[in-house]
Amino acid sequence: MSEPKLRGVVVQFDEHVGLGVVRGDDEQDYPFHCTQIAGGSRTIDEGTPVEFVVVPRLKDRLEAYDLTPSEP
Repeated sequence: MSEPKLRGVVVQFDEHVGLGVVRGDDEQDYPFHCTQIAGGSRTIDEGTPVEFVVVPRLKDRLEAYDLTPSEP
């Protein structure tokens, strides 16, 4: 069974460090690493609407995974 996709917007992204934050439609912030941007891109613009999956990571922290740019 696959995880449901959430919708949100990239609110922060530091290209040099490769870390960013997506604010989901649920108003929660989810950090992500640039390797989680679908399609092999390692960069994404702030303000980009995305679909993503939330996965648990270290210390029970939730992160965005499989970010895919979407239509607003």
